[in-house]
Amino acid sequence: MSRNILVTGGGTGIGRAVAEHFAAQGDAVVITGRRFGPLKEGAAQSDNVRAVRCDHTDPDALHRLLTELPERIDVLINNAGGNTDFDSEPGTEVDLASYARAFRANLDANLISAALTTKALESRLSAGGAVVQIGSIAADQASGSYGAAKAGLANWNLNVAAELGPRGITANVVAPGYIADTEFFRSYLSAERRGRLVDSTATGRAGVPADIVGAVAFLVSSAARHITGQVLNVNGGARTTR
Repeated sequence: MSRNILVTGGGTGIGRAVAEHFAAQGDAVVITGRRFGPLKEGAAQSDNVRAVRCDHTDPDALHRLLTELPERIDVLINNAGGNTDFDSEPGTEVDLASYARAFRANLDANLISAALTTKALESRLSAGGAVVQIGSIAADQASGSYGAAKAGLANWNLNVAAELGPRGITANVVAPGYIADTEFFRSYLSAERRGRLVDSTATGRAGVPADIVGAVAFLVSSAARHITGQVLNVNGGARTTR
């Protein structure tokens, strides 16, 4: 049976790859984001993908989004976000006001956006459905406000799992390590740093969006109906757990 799937931040990178996967399976996919250009390009790849512009940090925008969505959402992928520090120039002096704005920007983009979107769609999420948050290896590293936001996302997901569990809805986090072929690093990734990121893995390679697609697809499948409140790390062994 075809599912209704919402992928936030679905115009590029991981989000776009996730959307393309589910569209190819015959699901009806809505992709959202702030930039309509990439969204339009993504939607053009499949008749099963529809693009809607939305800033998921804005409650009013989410209210408008609801009018564009079906009454039933089977799968929600909270992928919108990214390290907003890459969008601002580092200051040379201590400016607490600027620091506060920069810190809150990462919280808004990576944590508040997911919380608002999930709350907005709470009543539309279908029994037996799934929510997946796209986290980051940065949640367990010294990664400034971005890492703090992703750590908060993983913690908050525990509440989502507890609240939605009685309806048979699972909620999990997929935490990527370094994933190539995305816009995440903008132009800030030097060859030297890329080499260090690859060398830190046990697999000896960079991750690719397809690696994340596989993890997301599993967590929203019938095979994962008793997995919830978990963080699935997809980092090639760059950070190991037991």
